[in-house]
Amino acid sequence: MTEEILKKIKQLPPLPESAMQIEAVYQDPDSTFNDMVKILEKDPLLTADILKAANSPLYGFSREINAISQAVGLFGMGTVRGFALASIVKKSFKLELAPYGITNEMFSELSKKQHALMTSWCLRKENKLLGVLSPAAFLVEIGKVLIAQQVIADKKEEVFRDALAELQDVEAAEREIVGVDTPEVSATIFAQWKFEEGLVDVIRNCQNPDQAEEADRRPAQILNVVRVAVPINGRITEESINKAKELIEEYELNMESFDNAIEAFK
Repeated sequence: MTEEILKKIKQLPPLPESAMQIEAVYQDPDSTFNDMVKILEKDPLLTADILKAANSPLYGFSREINAISQAVGLFGMGTVRGFALASIVKKSFKLELAPYGITNEMFSELSKKQHALMTSWCLRKENKLLGVLSPAAFLVEIGKVLIAQQVIADKKEEVFRDALAELQDVEAAEREIVGVDTPEVSATIFAQWKFEEGLVDVIRNCQNPDQAEEADRRPAQILNVVRVAVPINGRITEESINKAKELIEEYELNMESFDNAIEAFK
């Protein structure tokens, strides 16, 4: 981690009380469905953000979701936690992704598409992992915001874009020009905010799942597959799908569920 990026992370404001309450409920083994609903309903703006996210066409529900209780019932507490944290965390950052050659809207769509694909893939077969995977899929890319800020501050936008074009590997370009990559920055942000160690470990090691703790290896593998399938420009192509499938075979993950998710996504 570079000193400049670490300084930016330490200067981030603490998470608002609503996020801390959501985390407390989620982490409490005695908490219930209704406890989560009550916390979320206290914040009308957050409720509106969650319902907007849940009603995205990406999830393919035929009926409108018009209540938090309905969203929690359909998606589960873990996934709704992801919706909530994504809304709260992204308001803590000023987005400027121009060094990556994408707009702020494209960046927002990227995390939505990665999350939707991951949810569709895992909702039935890997449901127990969604508590970690949902916020991880929404938030893994947030490190790009601080990396982009550093590229702009160093006046290296052109050099960075050249590295992206030459290397055809976003994280490799980040390491070459800035000295750190997105998963490392994102993981350090969430460690600073004292998120659970498993979530931090999954994000930090999503490119190299073998380096994750044994309990975190499978979700790290799934997150890696999803990031390959939905690259930074948000376009799912035959090439990105094939690369993702190579990883699924390597990791011995569920190919049939992935195929079904991709077909539904199309």
